[in-house]
Amino acid sequence: MKNFTSAAVIFVSLAFLSTASLAENKPAEKRTVAATTATKRIGPEIMPVSSIRRGMHGVAYTVFEGVKPEPMEVEILGVLPNMNGPKSDIILARLHGKAEYTGVVAGMSGSPVYIDGKLVGALSYRIGSFSKEPIAGITPIADMLEINEMDSSLPAEGAAILEKPNQLARQTAVGAPTNDVASYSQYLTPIEAPFVFNGFSEEAVQRFAPQFKAAGLMPVMGIGGASNNQKQPEPIEPGSAVSAVLVSGDLNIAGTCTVTYMDAEHLLACGHPLTQFGMIDMPMTKAEVVTTLSSPLNSFKIVNTTEPIGAFVQDRHTGIMGRFEKTPQMIPVNITVHGGKEPKDFHFNVLNNAQLTPLIMMATVYQSLQSMNQYGEEITYRMRGGIDVNGYASVQLRNMFASVEGMPTSYQVAMSLGDHFNRIFDNPYRKPKINAVNLDFDLIPERRAARLETARTDLTEARPGDEIVVEAVLRPYRGERIMRQIPLKIPTSTPKGTLRILVSDGDTLDRAHRVMSNFNRKLELDQTIALLNNEHVNHSLYVSLLENSPQALVQDKVMPSLPVSVMNVMEGMRGTQDMVVTGESAENESSTPVDYVVSGAQIITVQIK
Repeated sequence: MKNFTSAAVIFVSLAFLSTASLAENKPAEKRTVAATTATKRIGPEIMPVSSIRRGMHGVAYTVFEGVKPEPMEVEILGVLPNMNGPKSDIILARLHGKAEYTGVVAGMSGSPVYIDGKLVGALSYRIGSFSKEPIAGITPIADMLEINEMDSSLPAEGAAILEKPNQLARQTAVGAPTNDVASYSQYLTPIEAPFVFNGFSEEAVQRFAPQFKAAGLMPVMGIGGASNNQKQPEPIEPGSAVSAVLVSGDLNIAGTCTVTYMDAEHLLACGHPLTQFGMIDMPMTKAEVVTTLSSPLNSFKIVNTTEPIGAFVQDRHTGIMGRFEKTPQMIPVNITVHGGKEPKDFHFNVLNNAQLTPLIMMATVYQSLQSMNQYGEEITYRMRGGIDVNGYASVQLRNMFASVEGMPTSYQVAMSLGDHFNRIFDNPYRKPKINAVNLDFDLIPERRAARLETARTDLTEARPGDEIVVEAVLRPYRGERIMRQIPLKIPTSTPKGTLRILVSDGDTLDRAHRVMSNFNRKLELDQTIALLNNEHVNHSLYVSLLENSPQALVQDKVMPSLPVSVMNVMEGMRGTQDMVVTGESAENESSTPVDYVVSGAQIITVQIK
């Protein structure tokens, strides 16, 4: 295995090798691995696929209970050429010993297989769900050794998930029919490495399961646990259980598979991808198997994660790579909820990953609020807080949330946070590093929601420079009507004719700005943050003048009522997608606080003389 010691070595290696690999450029059976920079030890000999024959017998190692790998006999059935892609074979084998009772077990993927003391590969695939025999597919070790720590490319499958996460989530959520090809793939599928949600309710896991599945993760309820402070003195070795952590602290999410191969700096595990997001930075911990549960549908290991040992740095088609002693960059999340006898605090760390962080934030915040023992449809939350983005202004979080159409209030909060994180990560110019998320909630034991019922003005005719009063009537949920009067001055530059006045909630105004800002272009990170911080709160009522004159959005700046001469000068910017123009301008915005979550919009007109 290569020992990359300097940028010069990397450059030379890439210049002379057509395929970057952890394996040395030697015959497979003679490969060695680096123990330190100065000295080397001989790793296990490699048995190439060309030497595999039907009827061979070997041994695989995995943990059924505790931390010590146990052997089980392996009988080779044959080789399936190109089964795992072009020039990527799968070795088919029958398992004996304990596996005859448990079957192929979720969490077993990565278990190393040896024949005559030579490493063949990793148990990584299973056949169907109700197979009567423990038959597994083996990923050849030569394919796993091709994983390169320095490779920052994104696999095609990972890119597809990144491009359309919301679409995939929607399709899964509504139960869209799967493609016919999917049913055939069930004959040979990766052995599950389920991500265990510890501290989550069944309802919370079910609510977000479609989105996690669309991202390539299989969520299961918390059968297992996490104790990051627990020391596990036994050394990690091929066959040991190892966990990848998405969330740690008061809530935990972790997936577990088995170590296939290791040297002094790295390990390889799973034999198939966990997420296939390519270059990752995911905490890696030791794990203790409490027990292995046998099931006709899906046998699995009940696992406790223990002490951290580094970070997973690559998630690829043929396995995942971990680097020892590497400290992953997690996002500290601190939540305080006021409203009970005493404030309730939640503290956990979340994976910093563009594809998964928005979804994880939604699930963890939703669960934190749901644990307040309040009925979801009859409470309101006031939220204050911020997202600390390294090197940029903090993203301000301030809003009010109440249940709508039977949707829990905590889900409204989760959706809002998910939208903020998606927009922060969804830029092609800068990779955001989030230092911390701090949220403070006030719990109000009633549904404080109000709908705009009517709106009118005290005058039907006015002149430029006049002040008019807009009168709005709001209808609260199960409450008496609320009347608000908002004074509004008509600009002296307003032309004669009909003036339209928009009376609305904050979301109506923000949707218009989001449509403009997202029109066929991406914003810089600082522009995205500025746009987020300029959004309107939803517990105020807004009044805006709509003038029949062009308005331009240049990056994150709104330029209303532009003269024709200015528009002509700026017209060339439209071809660069730096400017979006609409035919109407919103000016002289006024607002009044309501302390209810306001919904609805109406337009009234005034004739300007």
